[in-house]
Amino acid sequence: MAIRLPEIFLLGSLMVIAIAADLTLDRYWKTALPNIPIIQGNKGPSTVPLCRRTNLFLPPVTTTTRVMDSQSQARMFRLDFLRLLHSRRSPEVPLIAESSDPVENPLFQTDVIPSTKALESCPKEDIGDLKEMLKEENLHLHTEDAEQGRLPLLILSLKEGSEERRPAIVFMHGGNTNKEWLRPWLEAYASRGYVAIGLDARYHGERAYNCKTASIDALISSWRNGKTMPFVFDTVWDLIKLAEYLTKRDDIDPKRIGITGMSLGGMQAWFAAAADTRYSVVVPLISVQGFRWAIDNDVSPVLKALFEQARIDLGKSVIDKEVVEKVWNRIAPGLASKFDSPYSLPVIAPRPLYILNGAKDPGAPLGGLEVPLKRAEKAYKDTGSPGNFKFKAEDGIGHEVTSSMIKESSDWFDKFLKQGDTTYE
Repeated sequence: MAIRLPEIFLLGSLMVIAIAADLTLDRYWKTALPNIPIIQGNKGPSTVPLCRRTNLFLPPVTTTTRVMDSQSQARMFRLDFLRLLHSRRSPEVPLIAESSDPVENPLFQTDVIPSTKALESCPKEDIGDLKEMLKEENLHLHTEDAEQGRLPLLILSLKEGSEERRPAIVFMHGGNTNKEWLRPWLEAYASRGYVAIGLDARYHGERAYNCKTASIDALISSWRNGKTMPFVFDTVWDLIKLAEYLTKRDDIDPKRIGITGMSLGGMQAWFAAAADTRYSVVVPLISVQGFRWAIDNDVSPVLKALFEQARIDLGKSVIDKEVVEKVWNRIAPGLASKFDSPYSLPVIAPRPLYILNGAKDPGAPLGGLEVPLKRAEKAYKDTGSPGNFKFKAEDGIGHEVTSSMIKESSDWFDKFLKQGDTTYE
């Protein structure tokens, strides 16, 4: 079949993005693949360049070959995911960060402002004049040529410090909140020597443009026209561009960038880490679930207003499996299939991953985590890094971030990001 020029250009641009976002695996493909041990007939093992291997028998599966297979699958997952993200993009623009003013009255898309009690429990250094010691940056990063392509950032760090580059962590807020709500969390990490980055997800905070229904309006619009992916995936694109920006900053160690978030923000964090290996340590909070499992087991979906509108549009009397599946396929293609947690979690290996959920979270039942956790554990074992994976479901907790979760995630980041290089071969 003939390949048209536009298809060649698209494939080429996707390969460029995949390589840029996959620094660790880029070295792997350049070094490990060209000289793979093989068996040629009865002559015993030998090593030949990849391009010359024909009609040969592969050796028995070993730890090395399992690692290669795991990483090649991860690379293909990333390329496929990036192809999807690229399919609904506005034209790209130069990656420019512009200074902006602090937000005085941040927008919450709910009448009840979520409590910051758990965030305020995050360990801080004992700095009496912390407010005066903090350096605050308010920026807009351009990620694409569209209204939602201006990514608002709130970055906190200590003014005084060594000239060495510091570890950084990206923090993702939950649904209906904003980056300003994360301030207690950002301040705590900044006090301990991190560069702490908060941002507004799409259609939240500054990106809601003073509209309290911006998020649900965008979801319904996507359901009806299929032009954007406002549930998780569009913000993942922003996070890929953010990783590109952070690795170019003089104050950040590009090998020590973590990412965390809660609820919707935790999903965005986990998918961003699956898509981009520049996120070297990952802690999603109350967010990891099995979307396909939820459909098959009649778990009532969140985002009721979206699914109710879809039910009406489809002429259904109830929100059934068909409604849920059609909505996900429209607004986040692959979310309940090839990009679901059983496939996206394993590709994070061997980078440190700690999943913290509530044992009674109705949106993320433990039954839906059985397969994804088993596959993730296998991926970490196959890559020789079983100690880099951890899961905890806090007893008696529903869809709530607790102080113990905040402390556990803090310890996890300190363990890996303050020990130096977290890039794995």
